[in-house]
Amino acid sequence: MRLILLGGPGSGKGTQADFLKVKYGCAHISTGDILRKSLREKTDLGLRAETFMNKGELVPDAIMVDMVEGRLREDDVAGGFVMDGFPRDIPQAEAFDKILNKMNYHLDAVLFLKIDEEVLVRRLTSRRVCRTCGKAWSPLTVAAGTENCPDCGGELYRRNDDNEQVVRHRIQIYKEHTEPLAAWYEDKGLLRVVEVKEHCMPKDTFNGIEAVLSL
Repeated sequence: MRLILLGGPGSGKGTQADFLKVKYGCAHISTGDILRKSLREKTDLGLRAETFMNKGELVPDAIMVDMVEGRLREDDVAGGFVMDGFPRDIPQAEAFDKILNKMNYHLDAVLFLKIDEEVLVRRLTSRRVCRTCGKAWSPLTVAAGTENCPDCGGELYRRNDDNEQVVRHRIQIYKEHTEPLAAWYEDKGLLRVVEVKEHCMPKDTFNGIEAVLSL
């Protein structure tokens, strides 16, 4: 399987990517993970990205595209991949198409996790993140009062930017730049829409994903 996950911040892309990784034996490719690894290993691309990040600027598309292409050439991608967080806009999607064509890869589907904006706000302002592994947990997946990550035991904390004002700004940026990808991929016949309800458990969403993939 070669898939892209689309959805607003807090829609559950990372969780669903992990489910898909287990189900189909494909690599979960997150641009955040790629950046962190490149910075940690002080690669040439990582050092170039760091100069922009240190100034509070977005990492240019050219650097991100090169990082993604390098990741696609790693051995674990041979069995397929799930893209989480990339592409973020139509120019990145066009660049990604060129990479796939060069590597003789094709996309099987683009999964759009469709969820109400107010639900995203409630999810993000109530979630907690593990300081050790970075996984985000919502009240649906970890009980209130839990202090440690169920996966690795690290401390759970609330990010400073998970406040309503910042969250609404992030959602607006997503709607302006990333959400148009849904129509772009629909025109290519690749889009599969998965409705995510407010109290829908992650496994229920995954069942919805499996249903649309079987169409």
